[in-house]
Amino acid sequence: MPRTILVTGATGFTGGNLARRLTARGDSVRALVRDGAKAESLAAQGIDVRVGQLTSLNDVIAAARGCEQIHHIAAVFRTAGHPDSYYREVNIGGTQNVLEAARRLDCERVVHCSTGGVHGHIANPPASETYPFGPGDIYQRTKLEAELAVAAAARRGQRVVIVRPGPIYGEGDLRFLKLYRAVARGVFVMIGSGTPKLHMVHIDDLVEGIVLCGTSEAAPGEVFILAGPEAPTLNEIVHHIAHCLGVAQPRWRVPVWPVKAAGLLCESLCVPLRIDPPLHRRRVAFFTHHREFDCSKAARLLGYAPKVSAAEGIARTAEWYRAAGYLRQTAAAPAEPGTLSRPGQHSPASK
Repeated sequence: MPRTILVTGATGFTGGNLARRLTARGDSVRALVRDGAKAESLAAQGIDVRVGQLTSLNDVIAAARGCEQIHHIAAVFRTAGHPDSYYREVNIGGTQNVLEAARRLDCERVVHCSTGGVHGHIANPPASETYPFGPGDIYQRTKLEAELAVAAAARRGQRVVIVRPGPIYGEGDLRFLKLYRAVARGVFVMIGSGTPKLHMVHIDDLVEGIVLCGTSEAAPGEVFILAGPEAPTLNEIVHHIAHCLGVAQPRWRVPVWPVKAAGLLCESLCVPLRIDPPLHRRRVAFFTHHREFDCSKAARLLGYAPKVSAAEGIARTAEWYRAAGYLRQTAAAPAEPGTLSRPGQHSPASK
């Protein structure tokens, strides 16, 4: 049955893909956006764009009035351009506004997008929803505090669902572009062994999982980790990237400790000036932290069944980067098992 759903963060990668998927399903979708100019493509696709601030309770209430559900995707991601207080204002305060608006308007359900990053380094993988928390930076700490506010609302009887995605990637996203470019140019250097696992989730699988959280009667009051069908190692990810780009496999490696020390130095110099450091400890943690998840709860209660393998998703993302002009065109490599040979068909999405 069609529903009216408010999506926050719809000008971003995940929120935009979700808003379009819900519209394609026949739902009536509204989008709360800060800048109407950035939402012109959403409006052209029949999405009801409402300009307002997530940090304003009145704006959230106005946008949510008449909606059965709110899918809360918006968040401040990692950047050196904002003080810690801004993360708290948006990630925590914005979530509190969404919960309050839903309560006042008697919304049927709130689906809250958290992050698998609230678990931090997973020393004993794979991590299920009950794995201990260990956030490592201001983004993860504020996302955790926001999630705890949602969990508290659930204990008070509000119908909410919490989603913790693994690292998100796919056509239209730029977060892995630096990695692709480094491999393409032959300058990629693996820090450490390359054996830690990175359990990514392709945007198509994530969006389908979020849709299930909005439709399943088993979802309210629950937390679900959503990740891909397998957890490749960093070595395997780099292998897939090099293969689909048709370039030589990277062979250079360096030990962790000197790079970590250099990252700390860069942070100490750049962050006080609000300059994004060319190297920081979080980037080093990418090579050392284990991030493998157990999605069996989502499979059992929601019927979540991710379909996009790492090899396929990496190849499709590479094709999109080429088509969008982010990577130079190269001869197509032979397809690996599980990859697609057709060009990616996703339109660019704002980050």
